[in-house]
Amino acid sequence: MNHTVQTFFSPVNSGQPPNYEMLKEEHEVAVLGAPHNPAPPTSTVIHIRSETSVPDHVVWSLFNTLFMNPCCLGFIAFAYSVKSRDRKTVGDLTGAQAYASTAKCLNIWALILGILMTILLIVIPVLIFQAY
Repeated sequence: MNHTVQTFFSPVNSGQPPNYEMLKEEHEVAVLGAPHNPAPPTSTVIHIRSETSVPDHVVWSLFNTLFMNPCCLGFIAFAYSVKSRDRKTVGDLTGAQAYASTAKCLNIWALILGILMTILLIVIPVLIFQAY
């Protein structure tokens, strides 16, 4: 059997690393040299005005939908919260504030009714149990 070894790469052992392509920026620095500007580099600061923050109450509405949902108020509040977020995304801050205000009102009522129902579900069985 005759085993021959083929080399696909020619060994270059001149003590230098292989010559790779230089990136465009490296080439420009190598050709032009480093910038020789005696003035310190200047920076630009851009101030971005933040728009009026409109709370959409999505998390609160989701909580009321999942845990305290008397008369489906939590679900309706969640729908208004999503509408408020959509209006805010489009850029209609007036519409977003209107939907957010409605969602907040519905969330308050859902929370109050949910707490009252929870208290009544605890108190009424205790009173019935004490009566017997």
